[in-house]
Amino acid sequence: MDSGMTVDRADNVYPDLGRFEAQLGYSFRDRSHLANAVCHASSANENPGVESNERLEFLGDAVMALVVGHLLYEAHSDWEEGDLSRALQRLVDRPAFAALARRLELAPHLRLGRTEQQSGGASKDSILSNAMEAVVGAIYLDGGLKSARSFVKRVYADALREGAPRVEGDSKTRFQEAVMASRGEFPRYELERDSGVDGDETRFTSLARVGDEVWGKGSGRTKQAAEFSAAVEGLKQLRAETGDHG
Repeated sequence: MDSGMTVDRADNVYPDLGRFEAQLGYSFRDRSHLANAVCHASSANENPGVESNERLEFLGDAVMALVVGHLLYEAHSDWEEGDLSRALQRLVDRPAFAALARRLELAPHLRLGRTEQQSGGASKDSILSNAMEAVVGAIYLDGGLKSARSFVKRVYADALREGAPRVEGDSKTRFQEAVMASRGEFPRYELERDSGVDGDETRFTSLARVGDEVWGKGSGRTKQAAEFSAAVEGLKQLRAETGDHG
């Protein structure tokens, strides 16, 4: 590591790295990479000779874009370029990385400077997101692209499967914009049905209304997914009426 931190020193300075490795499901050959990944700039400033995770963050960001983009490409052969791009943007944005960091319980392992720690830095999306990117960068440095891909594919499995409703969320925005342009009003969503059965893929059914008219109807595991589906149908109807098939 450029900072000169050896594996032995990493284990001494960060004695709980083994526990974090277990949470990640990846064993580092060189734990100094992981030690670097959890070291925020505020901590590096207080500890001369220790490098912050900023360079690893840069690397991890690039690795995530490549790996997630490739996984989406493989998983959704029927999607067009725009659909893939929108899904990628949502899967590699700050909220997505911060949520992943929380799921993997990264916060207790962060090394923050005194002031940052006192201000609750370990709960900030920006710090969690950046550290998560750095961890991916560390895995890439330690085990190469194959290891990074395996890690990302495993921890993002659900998100990759649920990519479709995430993309449909953009259809909800497009539907709203199109209705505003053609009718001068916002669409609204009405819950028509709730089966009350947890895990039911069509538990919720929502209607997309414009004025008194129902323009779309959709179902999903969550209310949000049902609204997304209704928006997709509403957008199809609007395009059919206007002759816009783009």
